Amino acid sequence: MNLIELLKNFKNGKMSLENVAKAIENIGYEDLGFAKIDHLRERRRGFPEVLLCQGKTIEQIVKIMKSLTQQHENILATRAEQEAYEKVKESISDVRYNPIAKTMVVERNPLPKVGRILVVSAGTSDQAVVEEIRESANVMGNNVEILLDVGVAGIHRLLRNVEKLREAKVIVVVAGMDGALPSVVAGLVDKPIIAVPTSVGYGANFNGIAPLLAMLNNCSGGIGVVNIDNGFGAAHLASLINKIKE
Repeated sequence: MNLIELLKNFKNGKMSLENVAKAIENIGYEDLGFAKIDHLRERRRGFPEVLLCQGKTIEQIVKIMKSLTQQHENILATRAEQEAYEKVKESISDVRYNPIAKTMVVERNPLPKVGRILVVSAGTSDQAVVEEIRESANVMGNNVEILLDVGVAGIHRLLRNVEKLREAKVIVVVAGMDGALPSVVAGLVDKPIIAVPTSVGYGANFNGIAPLLAMLNNCSGGIGVVNIDNGFGAAHLASLINKIKE
């Protein structure tokens, strides 16, 4: 809620002077003691602060979600376990949960969907990261399409979808193991590629370090690389690119 809305609520008798004063103090950020919620991030970045649930207690997650939903209509939380979701739902009935992505979403005023983000995955084992990208990019107001299981082990599966690759405005490529898929995709299209290494793979994969290094050392060019398993980070970057006007 911005300053004008607060003053209108006071004028119309919807808020007391004390509550308005407290709300004005919280414009910019709200100090919960264990967290400072950045309520102006939506104005600066186009989407509210995203809650990373990992490492937080369920009580902290619930309090942060309540704070965010009091001032924003569309909310995203990542790395949320089922137990945290069930507790949040007791207070926020319209929250939805994706158990594969481990995301919680509140979408009270869905953003208009624009452009086209294509998410390409090397294998079915990368699905958790793919779903985090889908949920994140969707709530941020993007048209999202998924192309699953087209890794380099069966390159014909990818080549049959070249037209789909070329129709996208930005492509997010998700791969574990040897991490070769982004280089192949980038060699076929003139679109920006965001590569997401995953921790999927056997021992020498080193929990995603091997595909991360492979993607950083790609020879195709035009590829940006995010951190291991960072579906949200890839989705946010893809959203910003997708919304750049021609």
